[in-house]
Order: sequence, then C-alpha cells, then structure tokens
Amino acid sequence: MTGQMQRIVLASRPDTQASEENFRLESVSLPQPSEGEVLVKVHYMSLDPYMRGRMNAGKSYAPPVEVGAVMTAGGVGKVIASNSPDFQPGDFALGMFGWASHACAKASDIRKLDPGLAPLTTALGVLGMPGFTAWHGLDAYGRPQAGETLVVAAATGPVGSMVGQLAKQKGLRVVGIAGGPDKCKLAVETFGFDACLDHRAYDSSEALREALAAECPDGIDIYYENVGGKVLEAVLPLMNSFGRIPVCGMVAWYEGAQTSLTAPAIWRDVLVKFLSVNGFIIFNHYHRYGDFLREAGPMVASGSIKYLEDIAEGLENAPKTFLSMLQGGNTGKQIVKLV
Repeated sequence: MTGQMQRIVLASRPDTQASEENFRLESVSLPQPSEGEVLVKVHYMSLDPYMRGRMNAGKSYAPPVEVGAVMTAGGVGKVIASNSPDFQPGDFALGMFGWASHACAKASDIRKLDPGLAPLTTALGVLGMPGFTAWHGLDAYGRPQAGETLVVAAATGPVGSMVGQLAKQKGLRVVGIAGGPDKCKLAVETFGFDACLDHRAYDSSEALREALAAECPDGIDIYYENVGGKVLEAVLPLMNSFGRIPVCGMVAWYEGAQTSLTAPAIWRDVLVKFLSVNGFIIFNHYHRYGDFLREAGPMVASGSIKYLEDIAEGLENAPKTFLSMLQGGNTGKQIVKLV
C-alpha cells in the first residue's frame, strides 16, 4: 500500500506554557505493517491532560515524547491492511496510534471494537481510559461508603463526571468544582451532582474553601484529585479524619500555576488527619479493565451513566484544541475527528 499520511510531532519543548509553536504538522509516506502488525486509518483520537507532561524532558512514569517524534495519543480507527490473523481489513480497533492519520501497531497491543455495541468514541472516553480511571480510583482508593461526602474538580470532564455519577449511585453526597456557571449547571442538572462550585468565581483558595465548607457541612471524606492548585488548597483543611485522596492528575500545575501550599503544610494534614493519599497511573491497572466494562457498560447503555463528548474536526486543529482543553475550554471528553 502506497500513499501519504499526516502526523503531528513535538517540534520543541515548552519553556513554561505550551504553545502551537511546540507542534509541527508533517506529511510522510504511509507505513507498511510488518509480520504481526496491522495498519489502521485513524477515525478519532483522544486529547488528554497527561500529554502535557509528556512534552517535558525529565524522569516520570513514562518516557517523554522526544523532539521530532509523534505526539502520543489513544485512537480508534479502521484496519486497512493486516499481517495478523487476529485482524481483518474492515475491523475497528483501539490503540495508542498517536497524533496521526494512520499508524502501524502490533496486533497484540490493540483491542478489537464492535461499533454495534457502543459508539466508537466511547472507547476513548466513558468506556475507555478516562472512565476506567474514574472507576478504579474511586473503588480502589476512595473506598466510598453511603452517607459520605465526595468532592471532585473538573466535574464535567470525562473523569470527574464519571466519579460523581458512580459516587451518587453508591449513596454519597457529591460536590463538584468546575470552571464557569454553565459547567456547574451541567454537573447538577445532567450528571446529578448535589452541588457544584465555579472556581473562577473565587479570587482565592480561602474564598473557595468558605463556599465549599457551606456545601460540605459534615466535612469531606473523599477528594478525587485531578487538578491540584487552588482547589487542593481549598479542600485539604476540610478533609475529615481518615479521609481518602485518590490522586490521578494535577492539571493546574502542568502549566506552572502558582500555589502557597508547602510540603510541611500538606504532610501535617496527612499526618494529623490520618489521610490515605494514593497516587496511581491507570496503565498499571488494566488487569481490572474487564471488570470495569462489565459494570459500566450496561450503565452507559441504559443511560444511568451519562456522558458528553467535545469533538473537534481535523488533525491540523489538534494543537489549538489541546491547548484550549488545558485551560478548561472543553465540555466533556475532548476528541478530534479525523475521518
């Protein structure tokens, strides 16, 4: 098979905040699948906050994207050539295909999808990595109990909205934090949160904390951490003894947001309130993915779990869409449609 494909590579590392100049769109020859590989034409690709961390050099849980290399991303697409008995042309697959129109992948590294069971895009969101992150973090580290209070920021995002809905189904009071009154309304009216606060309406963490305390009169038992920054400053003093904090992200700090939090202040609360703080990366827990799908799949199909998708058009628009997402410009799971 001959022809051209498009891809977006990391052109340079950001100094502080990322910009469109850090990316470069390229046209290259279409790759050919080797033995055991398939060639996929990508229909949709996912944009996620973790990608910002991969743009930086330095040791982390995963290697950084090298300058000149394709930006990493999950995607779904159609197999157009196969050198594996496990896939035939026309099959749909989920894999880490990158910011690219096409990709070759080992058959063993991708998963076949049935578009008749659920829309393809759900494999990137509510039934994919974000939904699984919410489910695993809440279950394994939040350990929710009926009657408790849970707080989650980025409340209308794919992780936060799933966390809140799962917690409500388990009988918890759920308070969200989101950016803007429209998102707060969405958290309550669409996702069923008990309350949601607009963090942009408060000039300081102290002001946000005061409003949060009013919505959490019995304190906070679980804080699902995916933001950091001002929200963590507001939440931490309100945590109850033996509270739990699953930590899956800290997007406010990816772009260099300032904070008055210090290690002694954080560790004092952890110590004197007997808090359980568990950092986790979902890629280490995929042995539970089947359990997640068996539980969440029927709830999504029945509509008892709701989800939103924010779909941008065109690979060339991925950089500006990604940068907007980092500033809260999306509503729901951010996806780029390529086909």
